[in-house]
Amino acid sequence: MSAVIRILLVDDHAVVREGYRRLLESDPRIEVVAEAGDGAEACRLATETAPHIVVMDIALPGGSGIEAMRRMLARDPKLRVLIFSMHGENIFVSRALQGGAFGYITKSSTPEVLVKAVNAIARGEQYLSADIASEATCDASDRPGLIGSLTSREFEVLRQLALGESVKAIGEKLGLSEKTVANHQSVIREKLGVKNGAQLARLAAELGLTT
Repeated sequence: MSAVIRILLVDDHAVVREGYRRLLESDPRIEVVAEAGDGAEACRLATETAPHIVVMDIALPGGSGIEAMRRMLARDPKLRVLIFSMHGENIFVSRALQGGAFGYITKSSTPEVLVKAVNAIARGEQYLSADIASEATCDASDRPGLIGSLTSREFEVLRQLALGESVKAIGEKLGLSEKTVANHQSVIREKLGVKNGAQLARLAAELGLTT
């Protein structure tokens, strides 16, 4: 990796991105070459601007950062992705790392952690913030028949259902038809071994998907 670390910054809030940009570029070795507000834009800019590292939130309009990350890595396996999210629950960390993330830090981390994580990843080192590193080995997705069996799209539909979104609203948010979302919902219930929405909501809460 060259002396200057090229960053693509992905978050759906422009004000938040501006703060992160200033923080990252306080290190003269780091340059934010592009910003994106959703997964589709992030995938396009990753191809156009050739960043070394993508710093990306999980919660994005039109689909999760994890799904966007999978698409980016399918195009460029050498790309390194740092997830920077408010979600510190094991299930999110596990899904991100399984999807190919090089690091994961929470937004509750102190500001210097973001810069430290980027520099570590640029050196080829994986990085987890201290608040999740001690729990990362407890992988909820290893529980038979549960989250680990879901595709990235199914996981995103489950997360939206857990947050109380309707099938129609999920379809609009993810660019899917109501029928497709309903089909995903049926598959999710079958894979997770639940019979109805109430059981699904309870399981989602137990796995920390409702926060």
